Amino acid sequence: MGTQVKDVVIKADAPTELLLKKHADYIEAYGKKEDGYEFVMTEFLRLNGVYWGITVMDLMKQLDRMNKNDILKFISDCQHECGGVSSSLKHDPHLLYTLSAIQILTIYNSLDTINIEKVVEYVSGLQQKDGSFMGDKWGEIDTRFSFCAVACLALLGRLDAIDVDKAVEFVIACMNFDGGFGCRPGSESHSGQIYCCLGVLSITNSLHFVNVDMLGWWLCERQLPSGGLNGRPEKLPDVCYSWWVLASLKIIGKIHWIDKKKLETYILACQDDETGGFADRPGNMVDPFHTLFGIAGLSLLGSYTEDIKLVNPVYCMPEYILKQNNICPQIL
Repeated sequence: MGTQVKDVVIKADAPTELLLKKHADYIEAYGKKEDGYEFVMTEFLRLNGVYWGITVMDLMKQLDRMNKNDILKFISDCQHECGGVSSSLKHDPHLLYTLSAIQILTIYNSLDTINIEKVVEYVSGLQQKDGSFMGDKWGEIDTRFSFCAVACLALLGRLDAIDVDKAVEFVIACMNFDGGFGCRPGSESHSGQIYCCLGVLSITNSLHFVNVDMLGWWLCERQLPSGGLNGRPEKLPDVCYSWWVLASLKIIGKIHWIDKKKLETYILACQDDETGGFADRPGNMVDPFHTLFGIAGLSLLGSYTEDIKLVNPVYCMPEYILKQNNICPQIL
């Protein structure tokens, strides 16, 4: 007997249409529940949460419902003397939140809100001799941080501040026998890390290093019978991989290799038809993280083009923003 594939069952009464208004209402209300348990417990990634909310609202054509002035002040207050940006007030700065800040400020065309020269100084100062990047002063190395650094500086037009060749060299050193990438050399392939590494290679016009057929096959095997995508073999599907896997396939020109209709069905089934928002799997609790990646996944699939703006697969930002700023990452 063969082993059973880990998967979920989509119930007959699961949503099959996009509940756009409910999602916009959910995101707008989320940021106002400052005394709620969920809000308090996510302070350590507050700025990421603001980015998820801003981006998904822009993709849903509802950005004007967010309080721009409050958001810009919050970002300004989160910048430290070193130039880095923290997740919230009185937290340590980190590359993850610094990128989120730059993405939000680019969407709002408000980069002058913070000291950009100090940001460039902070990001470039985290590069190591082997081309890798620490996430912050405490020294963790991960290809996620390579992406954060390269994407951040590319949005600012300041890639010249780092050793780009070395940064690419480190990412290539993280490539595995299956065509995928891990967080460091020798680490197993994972969809999230693959997205980050492809992002670096796309921004630096270095996608020629990738074995696109082998990698495309590995990514396509992430689709389960339910239609959902997982991050690596033997794991359950999760709506967020509708972004990490699909964006990676889009970057290497292989998005047509998966069953788009089945994936769309899975994404829609993860909506909460009462509160709005998307969960990781049907019937679970919704959150802004999965709501962004559910909507962004539908955008990549070309679904609901009347309702959802086109998303850029490298930066996870509305495509029109990047075009306005003449930012054109390499797509195969």
